[in-house]
Amino acid sequence: MEYADTYKTIETPGKGLYKEKGSKFIAYAFPVLNEQQIKEVTSNIKKEHHSARHHCFAWCLGRENKLFRMNDDGEPSGTAGRPIFSQIQQHGLTDILVIVVRYFGGILLGTSGLINAYKQAAANALANTPIAEKIIETTIEVNFEYPAMNEFMIVLKEFQLEMRESHFDLTSTAKIMVRKQLSAIVMEKLVKIDKLNALIIMDN
Repeated sequence: MEYADTYKTIETPGKGLYKEKGSKFIAYAFPVLNEQQIKEVTSNIKKEHHSARHHCFAWCLGRENKLFRMNDDGEPSGTAGRPIFSQIQQHGLTDILVIVVRYFGGILLGTSGLINAYKQAAANALANTPIAEKIIETTIEVNFEYPAMNEFMIVLKEFQLEMRESHFDLTSTAKIMVRKQLSAIVMEKLVKIDKLNALIIMDN
């Protein structure tokens, strides 16, 4: 079964705060695109809050949400990273990193107290961060000779397609962005045009 061609993410960072029995939980939500970016952001937060006891996090990447990780950073197993990740899942988000920094207040919170604290801190950060729904687009590369220009333009107009990196001459090339759900239909129309070749090169 083909998955939906939309996904939810955040486009700007957000911040939240939760306090419990003297402990302070500062949560950050960041839009991220790859693991290298996640490492850099996490490193920067650890430097900024170098005196904090814990820097726990969870992240999710990819359109099908198959790439993810949770980290308790010294808290009892399952009490920090998992409740943070549960908030990411509850909001249906991807391409996101949520970090919760804890400053220990001297009083132990217990397992349920920790789970609730990390959950609430992450929830507060996400509540302060606008969520955007994006469309997954397929990039189609098109090569065609001048006689095919008119039919190609008709297809663009019919589906209101965006064209990128175009070069028009006797032999022309272009890259067009097509909503994933429509890519098969658009390809079917393009391949029927004489003196035109079309190739799907990636999904975005």
